[in-house]
Amino acid sequence: RNIVGSVYKGKVKNIEMGLKAMFVDIGLEKNAFLHFWDAIPAALDSGVEEIDRRSSKRPRKRITVKDIPNIYPVGSDVIVQVTKGPIGSKGPRVTTNLSFAGRYLVLMPYSDRSGISRKIEDPKERERLRKILRELDIPDGFGVIIRTVGEGQRARYFVRDLRFLLEQWAKVEQAIRENPAPCRVFEEPDLVERTVRDFLTEEIDEVVCDDRAATDRMIEMVGQISRRARNRVHYYDGATPIFEAYGVQKQIDDAFHRQVWLKCGGYIVIDETEALVSIDVNTGRNKGGRDVEKTILQTNLEAADEIARQLRLRNIGGLIVCDFIDMKSRKDQQAVYNLMKERLRRDKAKTHVLPISQLGLMEMTRQRAQESLSDTIFENCPYCGGRGVVKTSMTTSVELHRTLNTVMRKYQDSVHDIRVIVNPDVLKRLREEDEELLVELERRYASRLTFRGDPTFHHEKFLITDAKTGAQLTP
Repeated sequence: RNIVGSVYKGKVKNIEMGLKAMFVDIGLEKNAFLHFWDAIPAALDSGVEEIDRRSSKRPRKRITVKDIPNIYPVGSDVIVQVTKGPIGSKGPRVTTNLSFAGRYLVLMPYSDRSGISRKIEDPKERERLRKILRELDIPDGFGVIIRTVGEGQRARYFVRDLRFLLEQWAKVEQAIRENPAPCRVFEEPDLVERTVRDFLTEEIDEVVCDDRAATDRMIEMVGQISRRARNRVHYYDGATPIFEAYGVQKQIDDAFHRQVWLKCGGYIVIDETEALVSIDVNTGRNKGGRDVEKTILQTNLEAADEIARQLRLRNIGGLIVCDFIDMKSRKDQQAVYNLMKERLRRDKAKTHVLPISQLGLMEMTRQRAQESLSDTIFENCPYCGGRGVVKTSMTTSVELHRTLNTVMRKYQDSVHDIRVIVNPDVLKRLREEDEELLVELERRYASRLTFRGDPTFHHEKFLITDAKTGAQLTP
């Protein structure tokens, strides 16, 4: 269950002054992490232009990091919103700066700041929206942001959206008053509602759903926004599964592969590690013609486009390093960089990308609000322990030879018949290439060695026993 966006009434369990953070019990398995900076009334994001609403209310007292332990002592209640879900061994990260997204607006209780998304670039449209924002009846103690999808919308849509969000907040306040901590007081809307709210924009031609009840509910919700938009929601009742009919299943399957092919014949390789995600670009089958630089540029441009898509598809976050094919021309490097920035503008997660370095590397960060697709779908392999590799038969054979030497020396006066159980692949190595070493051990300690292959044995495991009693012999 995705808890990002949900609001909780929590209780402060302990304060870590060294970390400048506190841990809050919000009723989940792991306590939430609240950094002091996330408990201070925040300025607007850099992607939002702040608008002065010309309010006559007196400015609030400025709160600093030093004030936080006194405002929220251990045992006190605190209202927080999840900004990042649990990842690995870490609990969720939370903030006291609450925000509730509507269709066209974002409502921010406990804030006095308002603004407009900078993704709306038309100066005349921005001026129109500034006027609408100043005329909205926003109660004291609330901030409002006009979202990108608000571009071109009539004033009445913003009024309606604000009314809905204020009613939503009233329900949250009631839940806060009536329920003891820890408890959840607001849950982020489900997939159907989020689809209508966040994804049914002017750029989307059609939304197709194979569930009749969900389709009807979506049509009803869309109708409250725009009657014409209802015609873009359709029910699918075909015999072929909807994911197969629209090619979605193949994209899901491809999202689990390290290697992703490009149309030009090149490919990218994506490797996720604990520290960062590395993406390597290769020409592959795209050998091109005589113009090598043109071939490299084409491959890198297609790679930039696909990388931006794969980041969203796989929900990859954190530090990302892309190793593009070396380009001599600064103009070509800039073209790849510009395309990457343009493609990342479509991403709802916050991203920051740097130009290609002298080593041909492009570094970027992407907001990680929850686990990536691979972390959600996969778990560490029980065979290799998540390493992705196992020791070679030669390595296991060397380790076995070393252990046998120690064991046979230890038991040379009491045990003269020894049995060794190993994986069949290792046994093959022992018989074909390391037989002379084993014969030498038998001669040295006047003992007899017998071997048995067991396919249930791990490739790196072996067992040394007394052949007569079956007792295990340890070094």
